[in-house]
Amino acid sequence: MAVKGNILLVEDDLNLGFLLMELLESEGHSVKLARNGQNGLDHFKKNGFDLCILDVMLGDTDGFQVAKQIRLENEQIPFLFLTARVLKEDRLKGYALGAEDYISKPFDEEELLCKIAVILRRNHAQVSTELPVQFQIGDYFFDYKRQELVYGDQVERVTEKENEVLRLLCLHQDNILRRDDAVERIYGEKDYFLGRSFDVFISRLRKMLRHDPRISIENVFKVGFILKVKQ
Repeated sequence: MAVKGNILLVEDDLNLGFLLMELLESEGHSVKLARNGQNGLDHFKKNGFDLCILDVMLGDTDGFQVAKQIRLENEQIPFLFLTARVLKEDRLKGYALGAEDYISKPFDEEELLCKIAVILRRNHAQVSTELPVQFQIGDYFFDYKRQELVYGDQVERVTEKENEVLRLLCLHQDNILRRDDAVERIYGEKDYFLGRSFDVFISRLRKMLRHDPRISIENVFKVGFILKVKQ
């Protein structure tokens, strides 16, 4: 399954920006377009992104400065530079900042999509292995790798989808797990009917966790769910 990403695109040429946004969204990615460096930084601080695509020449600054500021916020976020300039010094500067690649305009659309797919797939695999796999949920113990939910001496095997949903809830404990984001993470796409299927898994997990009254999976109307454990 292709990994879909939440992408920040900083491009001051709005015609190119909209065309590129349309291209990326046609592949299932979610894209936020910023028309200058400050706007891009504001979006980055307010939202979680999987990849940043930065134009080098921006009206208010340059992509290098934006990349430096982004790195201060998140050292792990991957980014690509887009530019009409092909100077060796620029390329070296971009790579020194940690850029994944440096793509010259005009660029081949298929090549760009391929590079983005490789970056997102690699980072998705790294995040999946680095995130916790065991969780204490009140009186329950959840083992993601073994797909087991343990309560006392009772061991319940959860399905693959229930396993993924419960892990996302645990990773977002006391914070909203947005339904659309969770559905896209699990199924690879956003879809109304998949969202209804996701709600079914929530209902099942509530029943599985019913023995500890301190545990709740609260519904946030039209937004998502919050896993809470009262102390």
